[in-house]
Amino acid sequence: MLSRTLFLSLLSVITLALVVDAHVQQGKNHRHHELAAVHRRPRACSSSAAVDCVTQSSPPASSALGQATVIPRPSSASTSRFVTSVRPAATASSTVVVSSSPAHVGTSHGISTTSVVLAPVAENPAVEPAVNEVEFSDRDAASSAFTPNGMKAGIAGGDAYNYVRDHIGWWYDWSPTPNKPGKPIPVPMLWGGGTADATDAARLAAFKKLTTVPLYVLGFEEPDCAPGSGSAGMSVADGVAKWEQYMAPLKAKGAKLGSPSMCKQADETWLAEFAKKIKTPWDFTAIHVNKNSLDGVKKDIDHYAKYGKPIWVTEFACVADNPSFVPCTNQAQINKFIKDIVPYFESNANIYAYGYSNGLGLGAVWPMTTKDGKLSASGQAYLNAISKYH
Repeated sequence: MLSRTLFLSLLSVITLALVVDAHVQQGKNHRHHELAAVHRRPRACSSSAAVDCVTQSSPPASSALGQATVIPRPSSASTSRFVTSVRPAATASSTVVVSSSPAHVGTSHGISTTSVVLAPVAENPAVEPAVNEVEFSDRDAASSAFTPNGMKAGIAGGDAYNYVRDHIGWWYDWSPTPNKPGKPIPVPMLWGGGTADATDAARLAAFKKLTTVPLYVLGFEEPDCAPGSGSAGMSVADGVAKWEQYMAPLKAKGAKLGSPSMCKQADETWLAEFAKKIKTPWDFTAIHVNKNSLDGVKKDIDHYAKYGKPIWVTEFACVADNPSFVPCTNQAQINKFIKDIVPYFESNANIYAYGYSNGLGLGAVWPMTTKDGKLSASGQAYLNAISKYH
Protein backbone atom coordinates (compact mmCIF):
# COMPACT_ATOMS: atom_id res chain seq x y z
CA MET A 1 0.00 0.00 0.00
CA LEU A 2 2.86 2.30 0.91
CA SER A 3 4.67 1.54 -2.32
CA ARG A 4 1.56 2.35 -4.34
CA THR A 5 1.19 5.67 -2.51
CA LEU A 6 4.85 6.58 -3.12
CA PHE A 7 4.48 5.68 -6.76
CA LEU A 8 1.45 7.95 -7.19
CA SER A 9 3.21 10.81 -5.39
CA LEU A 10 6.28 10.45 -7.56
CA LEU A 11 4.10 10.41 -10.67
CA SER A 12 2.35 13.61 -9.56
CA VAL A 13 5.68 15.37 -9.02
CA ILE A 14 6.94 14.33 -12.45
CA THR A 15 3.71 15.46 -14.11
CA LEU A 16 3.87 18.83 -12.33
CA ALA A 17 7.49 19.31 -13.41
CA LEU A 18 6.62 18.61 -17.02
CA VAL A 19 3.76 21.12 -16.93
CA VAL A 20 6.00 23.85 -15.46
CA ASP A 21 8.72 23.15 -18.01
CA ALA A 22 6.21 23.41 -20.84
CA HIS A 23 5.08 26.84 -19.61
CA VAL A 24 8.67 28.03 -19.37
CA GLN A 25 9.49 26.91 -22.90
CA GLN A 26 6.34 28.58 -24.21
CA GLY A 27 7.36 31.82 -22.56
CA LYS A 28 10.83 31.61 -24.07
CA ASN A 29 9.44 30.96 -27.52
CA HIS A 30 7.03 33.88 -27.19
CA ARG A 31 9.88 36.20 -26.19
CA HIS A 32 12.03 34.89 -29.02
CA HIS A 33 9.31 35.68 -31.56
CA GLU A 34 8.85 39.17 -30.12
CA LEU A 35 12.55 39.88 -30.41
CA ALA A 36 12.65 38.47 -33.91
CA ALA A 37 9.76 40.71 -34.88
CA VAL A 38 11.61 43.73 -33.52
CA HIS A 39 14.78 42.88 -35.44
CA ARG A 40 12.80 42.33 -38.63
CA ARG A 41 11.29 45.81 -38.38
CA PRO A 42 12.48 47.83 -41.39
CA ARG A 43 15.09 50.50 -40.65
CA ALA A 44 14.24 53.94 -41.96
CA CYS A 45 17.84 55.07 -42.19
CA SER A 46 21.39 53.92 -41.70
CA SER A 47 24.20 55.49 -39.73
CA SER A 48 26.04 56.15 -42.98
CA ALA A 49 23.25 58.32 -44.39
CA ALA A 50 23.93 62.02 -43.98
CA VAL A 51 20.47 63.01 -45.09
CA ASP A 52 17.08 62.53 -43.46
CA CYS A 53 16.59 59.94 -40.70
CA VAL A 54 13.36 58.44 -39.27
CA THR A 55 13.12 56.73 -35.89
CA GLN A 56 9.83 55.01 -35.00
CA SER A 57 8.35 54.32 -31.59
CA SER A 58 5.70 51.66 -32.23
CA PRO A 59 4.34 48.19 -31.45
CA PRO A 60 5.94 45.01 -32.86
CA ALA A 61 5.76 44.43 -36.60
CA SER A 62 2.66 42.28 -36.28
CA SER A 63 0.67 45.33 -35.09
CA ALA A 64 -0.80 47.99 -37.39
CA LEU A 65 1.74 50.78 -37.88
CA GLY A 66 1.53 54.35 -39.10
CA GLN A 67 3.50 54.85 -42.30
CA ALA A 68 6.45 57.20 -42.39
CA THR A 69 8.43 57.98 -45.49
CA VAL A 70 11.41 60.19 -46.19
CA ILE A 71 12.09 61.65 -49.60
CA PRO A 72 15.86 62.38 -49.66
CA ARG A 73 17.20 65.73 -50.70
CA PRO A 74 18.44 66.07 -54.25
CA SER A 75 22.18 66.48 -54.57
CA SER A 76 21.95 69.88 -56.26
CA ALA A 77 21.38 72.52 -53.61
CA SER A 78 20.72 75.29 -56.09
CA THR A 79 17.45 73.80 -57.27
CA SER A 80 16.41 71.39 -54.55
CA ARG A 81 13.05 71.12 -52.87
CA PHE A 82 12.76 68.28 -50.44
CA VAL A 83 9.86 66.97 -48.42
CA THR A 84 9.56 64.89 -45.28
CA SER A 85 6.14 63.22 -45.19
CA VAL A 86 4.48 61.62 -42.17
CA ARG A 87 1.12 59.87 -42.25
CA PRO A 88 -0.68 60.76 -38.98
CA ALA A 89 -3.26 58.84 -36.97
CA ALA A 90 -5.03 58.98 -33.64
CA THR A 91 -2.75 57.41 -31.02
CA ALA A 92 -0.20 58.88 -28.67
CA SER A 93 2.64 56.90 -30.27
CA SER A 94 4.84 59.13 -32.35
CA THR A 95 7.01 59.15 -35.40
CA VAL A 96 9.99 61.46 -35.04
CA VAL A 97 11.37 62.87 -38.27
CA VAL A 98 14.78 64.45 -37.97
CA SER A 99 16.37 66.32 -40.85
CA SER A 100 19.87 67.69 -40.66
CA SER A 101 22.12 68.47 -43.57
CA PRO A 102 23.79 71.48 -45.20
CA ALA A 103 21.94 73.56 -47.74
CA HIS A 104 24.32 75.52 -49.96
CA VAL A 105 23.23 78.96 -51.01
CA GLY A 106 24.47 80.66 -54.15
CA THR A 107 28.13 79.91 -54.77
CA SER A 108 29.76 80.23 -51.37
CA HIS A 109 27.29 80.08 -48.49
CA GLY A 110 26.23 77.00 -46.55
CA ILE A 111 23.55 76.88 -43.89
CA SER A 112 22.84 73.82 -41.80
CA THR A 113 19.26 73.28 -40.74
CA THR A 114 17.70 70.79 -38.36
CA SER A 115 14.01 70.17 -37.96
CA VAL A 116 12.02 67.76 -35.83
CA VAL A 117 8.42 66.86 -36.61
CA LEU A 118 6.20 64.79 -34.36
CA ALA A 119 3.19 63.00 -35.81
CA PRO A 120 0.87 60.33 -34.35
CA VAL A 121 1.14 56.73 -35.56
CA ALA A 122 -1.91 55.08 -37.06
CA GLU A 123 -3.45 52.03 -35.40
CA ASN A 124 -6.03 51.34 -38.07
CA PRO A 125 -4.39 50.79 -41.46
CA ALA A 126 -7.79 50.43 -43.12
CA VAL A 127 -8.31 54.20 -42.73
CA GLU A 128 -6.00 56.09 -45.08
CA PRO A 129 -5.06 59.33 -43.33
CA ALA A 130 -4.06 62.47 -45.16
CA VAL A 131 -0.37 63.23 -45.61
CA ASN A 132 1.15 66.10 -43.71
CA GLU A 133 4.11 67.58 -45.53
CA VAL A 134 6.86 69.66 -44.02
CA GLU A 135 8.62 71.39 -46.89
CA PHE A 136 12.13 72.73 -46.79
CA SER A 137 13.88 74.61 -49.58
CA ASP A 138 17.09 76.39 -50.40
CA ARG A 139 14.98 79.49 -50.92
CA ASP A 140 14.41 79.77 -47.17
CA ALA A 141 18.14 80.00 -46.55
CA ALA A 142 18.82 82.08 -49.63
CA SER A 143 16.18 84.65 -48.73
CA SER A 144 17.98 85.40 -45.47
CA ALA A 145 21.24 85.84 -47.37
CA PHE A 146 19.94 87.84 -50.32
CA THR A 147 17.02 89.77 -48.82
CA PRO A 148 18.43 92.65 -46.76
CA ASN A 149 17.04 92.64 -43.21
CA GLY A 150 14.52 90.03 -44.38
CA MET A 151 12.57 92.78 -46.17
CA LYS A 152 12.33 92.77 -49.96
CA ALA A 153 11.11 96.36 -50.33
CA GLY A 154 13.61 99.15 -50.90
CA ILE A 155 14.13 102.42 -52.75
CA ALA A 156 16.45 103.68 -55.46
CA GLY A 157 17.33 107.22 -54.47
CA GLY A 158 17.19 108.60 -50.95
CA ASP A 159 14.65 111.40 -51.41
CA ALA A 160 11.78 109.60 -49.64
CA TYR A 161 13.97 107.70 -47.18
CA ASN A 162 12.60 109.30 -44.01
CA TYR A 163 9.03 108.46 -45.00
CA VAL A 164 9.61 104.77 -45.68
CA ARG A 165 12.65 103.85 -43.58
CA ASP A 166 10.61 101.71 -41.18
CA HIS A 167 9.17 99.65 -44.04
CA ILE A 168 12.20 98.94 -46.24
CA GLY A 169 15.18 96.63 -45.82
CA TRP A 170 17.64 98.41 -48.12
CA TRP A 171 18.29 101.43 -50.31
CA TYR A 172 20.88 102.96 -52.61
CA ASP A 173 21.56 106.23 -54.39
CA TRP A 174 23.81 105.13 -57.31
CA SER A 175 26.93 106.20 -55.38
CA PRO A 176 29.68 104.09 -53.76
CA THR A 177 28.98 105.69 -50.37
CA PRO A 178 25.24 105.86 -49.56
CA ASN A 179 24.86 107.04 -46.00
CA LYS A 180 21.76 107.65 -43.90
CA PRO A 181 20.91 106.72 -40.29
CA GLY A 182 18.60 103.79 -39.65
CA LYS A 183 18.27 100.03 -40.11
CA PRO A 184 17.84 99.85 -43.93
CA ILE A 185 21.08 98.57 -45.44
CA PRO A 186 22.85 101.07 -47.73
CA VAL A 187 24.08 99.34 -50.91
CA PRO A 188 27.09 100.88 -52.69
CA MET A 189 27.45 100.83 -56.45
CA LEU A 190 30.20 100.76 -59.06
CA TRP A 191 28.20 102.98 -61.40
CA GLY A 192 30.38 102.97 -64.52
CA GLY A 193 33.87 102.95 -65.97
CA GLY A 194 34.58 106.57 -65.12
CA THR A 195 34.26 107.91 -68.66
CA ALA A 196 30.54 108.69 -69.11
CA ASP A 197 30.74 112.14 -67.46
CA ALA A 198 32.27 113.99 -64.50
CA THR A 199 29.88 112.36 -62.03
CA ASP A 200 30.87 108.92 -63.29
CA ALA A 201 34.54 109.81 -62.88
CA ALA A 202 33.98 111.07 -59.34
CA ARG A 203 32.02 107.95 -58.42
CA LEU A 204 34.75 105.65 -59.71
CA ALA A 205 37.39 107.59 -57.76
CA ALA A 206 35.31 107.25 -54.58
CA PHE A 207 34.72 103.54 -55.20
CA LYS A 208 38.47 102.94 -55.39
CA LYS A 209 38.82 104.42 -51.91
CA LEU A 210 36.40 102.04 -50.19
CA THR A 211 38.06 100.56 -47.12
CA THR A 212 35.25 98.38 -45.78
CA VAL A 213 33.63 95.34 -47.33
CA PRO A 214 29.88 95.92 -47.84
CA LEU A 215 27.30 93.16 -47.61
CA TYR A 216 26.08 93.86 -51.15
CA VAL A 217 27.54 95.78 -54.07
CA LEU A 218 25.74 96.71 -57.29
CA GLY A 219 27.41 96.59 -60.71
CA PHE A 220 27.25 99.02 -63.61
CA GLU A 221 24.24 101.22 -64.37
CA GLU A 222 22.80 100.42 -67.79
CA PRO A 223 26.11 99.91 -69.62
CA ASP A 224 24.20 98.67 -72.69
CA CYS A 225 22.90 102.16 -73.59
CA ALA A 226 24.87 105.18 -74.78
CA PRO A 227 26.59 107.17 -72.02
CA GLY A 228 24.66 110.09 -70.58
CA SER A 229 21.06 110.51 -69.41
CA GLY A 230 21.63 108.06 -66.59
CA SER A 231 23.40 105.28 -68.49
CA ALA A 232 27.05 104.28 -68.11
CA GLY A 233 27.59 103.32 -71.76
CA MET A 234 30.35 100.70 -71.64
CA SER A 235 31.63 98.06 -74.03
CA VAL A 236 31.45 94.49 -72.80
CA ALA A 237 35.25 94.29 -72.85
CA ASP A 238 35.58 97.40 -70.66
CA GLY A 239 32.88 96.07 -68.36
CA VAL A 240 34.67 92.77 -67.92
CA ALA A 241 37.99 94.49 -67.18
CA LYS A 242 36.53 96.90 -64.61
CA TRP A 243 34.48 94.11 -63.02
CA GLU A 244 37.50 91.89 -62.46
CA GLN A 245 39.60 94.84 -61.28
CA TYR A 246 37.19 96.39 -58.77
CA MET A 247 34.34 93.99 -58.02
CA ALA A 248 36.09 90.61 -57.90
CA PRO A 249 38.32 91.57 -54.92
CA LEU A 250 35.22 92.52 -52.90
CA LYS A 251 33.60 89.16 -53.59
CA ALA A 252 36.79 87.42 -52.47
CA LYS A 253 36.39 89.24 -49.15
CA GLY A 254 32.75 88.15 -48.71
CA ALA A 255 30.61 90.77 -50.46
CA LYS A 256 27.67 89.64 -52.60
CA LEU A 257 27.83 91.12 -56.08
CA GLY A 258 24.88 92.36 -58.08
CA SER A 259 25.16 92.12 -61.85
CA PRO A 260 25.23 95.15 -64.13
CA SER A 261 21.64 96.34 -64.70
CA MET A 262 20.42 96.59 -68.27
CA CYS A 263 18.81 99.53 -70.07
CA LYS A 264 17.14 97.33 -72.68
CA GLN A 265 15.42 95.09 -70.12
CA ALA A 266 14.29 91.76 -71.66
CA ASP A 267 15.79 92.75 -75.02
CA GLU A 268 19.32 92.90 -73.66
CA THR A 269 22.27 91.04 -75.15
CA TRP A 270 25.06 92.84 -73.26
CA LEU A 271 24.65 90.88 -70.04
CA ALA A 272 24.50 87.53 -71.83
CA GLU A 273 27.86 88.23 -73.47
CA PHE A 274 29.31 89.66 -70.26
CA ALA A 275 28.35 86.50 -68.34
CA LYS A 276 30.37 84.35 -70.73
CA LYS A 277 33.55 86.43 -70.43
CA ILE A 278 33.90 87.22 -66.73
CA LYS A 279 35.90 84.97 -64.40
CA THR A 280 34.07 86.15 -61.27
CA PRO A 281 30.32 85.45 -61.49
CA TRP A 282 27.80 87.76 -59.89
CA ASP A 283 25.72 86.50 -56.95
CA PHE A 284 22.37 88.09 -57.75
CA THR A 285 20.96 89.56 -60.94
CA ALA A 286 20.15 93.27 -60.70
CA ILE A 287 17.52 94.42 -63.19
CA HIS A 288 15.49 97.45 -64.19
CA VAL A 289 11.78 97.15 -64.95
CA ASN A 290 10.11 100.07 -66.75
CA LYS A 291 6.64 98.90 -67.73
CA ASN A 292 3.04 100.04 -67.31
CA SER A 293 1.37 96.66 -66.81
CA LEU A 294 1.88 93.55 -64.74
CA ASP A 295 2.13 91.43 -67.90
CA GLY A 296 5.06 93.53 -69.06
CA VAL A 297 6.74 93.17 -65.68
CA LYS A 298 6.35 89.40 -65.77
CA LYS A 299 8.01 89.24 -69.18
CA ASP A 300 11.12 90.95 -67.83
CA ILE A 301 11.26 88.77 -64.73
CA ASP A 302 10.93 85.60 -66.79
CA HIS A 303 13.82 86.71 -69.00
CA TYR A 304 16.23 87.33 -66.14
CA ALA A 305 15.21 84.21 -64.24
CA LYS A 306 17.05 82.30 -66.98
CA TYR A 307 20.35 83.40 -65.43
CA GLY A 308 19.53 81.17 -62.46
CA LYS A 309 20.38 83.70 -59.72
CA PRO A 310 18.32 85.56 -57.13
CA ILE A 311 16.79 88.66 -58.72
CA TRP A 312 16.95 92.19 -57.36
CA VAL A 313 14.69 94.68 -59.15
CA THR A 314 16.89 97.66 -58.34
CA GLU A 315 14.65 100.07 -60.26
CA PHE A 316 11.01 99.82 -61.23
CA ALA A 317 8.75 102.53 -62.60
CA CYS A 318 5.46 102.95 -64.45
CA VAL A 319 6.53 103.63 -68.02
CA ALA A 320 5.16 102.97 -71.50
CA ASP A 321 8.45 101.80 -72.99
CA ASN A 322 7.40 100.84 -76.52
CA PRO A 323 7.97 102.37 -79.02
CA SER A 324 9.47 105.16 -76.88
CA PHE A 325 10.07 105.88 -73.19
CA VAL A 326 6.99 107.67 -71.79
CA PRO A 327 6.47 107.84 -67.99
CA CYS A 328 2.93 107.36 -66.68
CA THR A 329 1.16 110.59 -65.72
CA ASN A 330 -2.27 109.33 -64.66
CA GLN A 331 -2.36 108.96 -60.88
CA ALA A 332 -5.06 106.29 -60.94
CA GLN A 333 -2.98 104.23 -63.39
CA ILE A 334 0.12 104.63 -61.22
CA ASN A 335 -1.76 103.63 -58.08
CA LYS A 336 -3.08 100.49 -59.76
CA PHE A 337 0.37 99.65 -61.12
CA ILE A 338 1.87 99.86 -57.63
CA LYS A 339 -1.02 97.93 -56.11
CA ASP A 340 -0.49 95.13 -58.65
CA ILE A 341 3.29 95.00 -58.75
CA VAL A 342 4.17 94.98 -55.03
CA PRO A 343 2.20 91.81 -54.20
CA TYR A 344 3.70 90.18 -57.31
CA PHE A 345 7.23 91.02 -56.18
CA GLU A 346 6.51 89.85 -52.65
CA SER A 347 5.07 86.51 -53.76
CA ASN A 348 7.54 85.72 -56.56
CA ALA A 349 10.13 83.24 -55.28
CA ASN A 350 12.72 84.43 -57.83
CA ILE A 351 12.65 88.01 -56.52
CA TYR A 352 14.64 88.72 -53.36
CA ALA A 353 14.55 92.53 -53.38
CA TYR A 354 12.86 95.36 -55.26
CA GLY A 355 13.20 99.13 -55.21
CA TYR A 356 10.96 102.00 -56.29
CA SER A 357 12.93 104.18 -58.71
CA ASN A 358 13.21 107.86 -57.98
CA GLY A 359 15.67 108.41 -60.81
CA LEU A 360 15.88 110.80 -63.72
CA GLY A 361 13.42 111.09 -66.59
CA LEU A 362 10.34 109.70 -64.83
CA GLY A 363 8.11 112.75 -65.16
CA ALA A 364 6.36 114.79 -62.48
CA VAL A 365 3.79 112.29 -61.18
CA TRP A 366 5.79 109.11 -60.55
CA PRO A 367 8.52 110.47 -58.19
CA MET A 368 7.96 109.64 -54.53
CA THR A 369 8.43 113.22 -53.33
CA THR A 370 7.11 116.58 -54.44
CA LYS A 371 9.31 119.57 -55.28
CA ASP A 372 9.09 120.78 -51.68
CA GLY A 373 10.19 117.38 -50.32
CA LYS A 374 6.82 116.07 -49.15
CA LEU A 375 5.60 112.55 -49.86
CA SER A 376 3.74 112.53 -53.16
CA ALA A 377 0.56 110.61 -53.93
CA SER A 378 2.67 108.01 -55.75
CA GLY A 379 5.03 107.78 -52.80
CA GLN A 380 2.08 107.31 -50.48
CA ALA A 381 0.72 104.56 -52.72
CA TYR A 382 4.05 102.71 -52.45
CA LEU A 383 4.21 103.19 -48.70
CA ASN A 384 0.68 101.83 -48.33
CA ALA A 385 1.52 98.80 -50.49
CA ILE A 386 4.74 97.79 -48.71
CA SER A 387 3.30 98.48 -45.25
CA LYS A 388 1.12 95.39 -45.69
CA TYR A 389 4.27 93.26 -45.73
CA HIS A 390 6.84 95.14 -43.67
